[in-house]
Amino acid sequence: MSSVITEVAVQVFKTEARTSVDSYGHRHPGPSVPTTGALLRITDSDGVSGYVLGKPNYLRQDQVEQHFRPVLIGSDPLAREAADKKWAIRQRTRAVELPEHTCSYLDQALWDLAGNKFDTPVWKLLGGARTEVKAYASTMCGDDIDGGLATPEDYANFAVELKRRGYQGIKLHTWMPPLPGAPSLSRDIDACAAVRDAVGEDFSLMLDGYHWYSRTDALRLGRELDRLKFDWFEEPMDEFSLRSYKWLADQIDTPVIGPETTPGRHRSRADWIANDACDILRVGAMNGGGITPALKTMHMAEGFGLDCEIHGNGAPNLALVGAANNVQWYERGLLHPHVDYDWVPPHLKSIVDPVDENGMVAMPQRPGLGEDIDLEYIAANLVAEY
Repeated sequence: MSSVITEVAVQVFKTEARTSVDSYGHRHPGPSVPTTGALLRITDSDGVSGYVLGKPNYLRQDQVEQHFRPVLIGSDPLAREAADKKWAIRQRTRAVELPEHTCSYLDQALWDLAGNKFDTPVWKLLGGARTEVKAYASTMCGDDIDGGLATPEDYANFAVELKRRGYQGIKLHTWMPPLPGAPSLSRDIDACAAVRDAVGEDFSLMLDGYHWYSRTDALRLGRELDRLKFDWFEEPMDEFSLRSYKWLADQIDTPVIGPETTPGRHRSRADWIANDACDILRVGAMNGGGITPALKTMHMAEGFGLDCEIHGNGAPNLALVGAANNVQWYERGLLHPHVDYDWVPPHLKSIVDPVDENGMVAMPQRPGLGEDIDLEYIAANLVAEY
């Protein structure tokens, strides 16, 4: 007889953060501050658990009691498609109660449980396309910090340092609101040109425009990226306007990549392919609704001869990178001159994505998603448990 899910629980715990988020949601360097995290645990009748770390506001007690347990308790822990269908039905009239990030956490925990059950890394269960991947350095947004990312020269100097560390590519996030004067088309062009000049011609560069530009500004910036030989141009406009992306992709040589934040999982991304709105498809475990629908997106892209690059870092996205052959990079970041990305927060024993001197990240060998969670620390620093 197959096992069934017997427990769904969340632990909210005290931990530490060393970055801060501005009023527009952009992350910047910050002092060490206390914060809270959440750990979702799903356990089956064989005593095997799947874990995923998340944000407490997406793993609330009312969600656990009203949705997680009614759907999952008594069900087959390996029946992820069946669970996903039930979440979709509930989301139809409860989108506020069950946002995409919440459903993604549930799907991730079920994959982690499967990996733990079979003593196998999730990236192998998903397809096992590679044992390592080249990482690109993904910068934080620009700022006004002395010695930070305040000028085009700052970006150029940081790019030289990142190249020295072994990274084979760099993606720039430039200046964004609420920083005064942002976004600035001329300043962004100057930063891209300064970085290209600093790292040389035979080095991969990408730009994330972060959706603020009009069609005409995006076109002007895209043509500058053509001249500078960038590898891709990401999210320069609002992604709800699919036609704007097709319009842009038809007029520049630099590959346009997207969508990143458009809702609709693999279904909306099918429309991007069908309408030739991008040259490279984009998805992630969080913005794509979970590992299960993100994997569908990747395979769909492969069927049309498209690469599919994974948005964001972390264990679930690294598992997706290891799953398919049409992914070329792992996004490692966000990076900044004043931030130690390799710092290990107290609720972890190690980070999942150390990079070597050649800019390569190895696929984790631990079973499940490979996150090295310190369960004893979490138990000793509980804020709430439900």
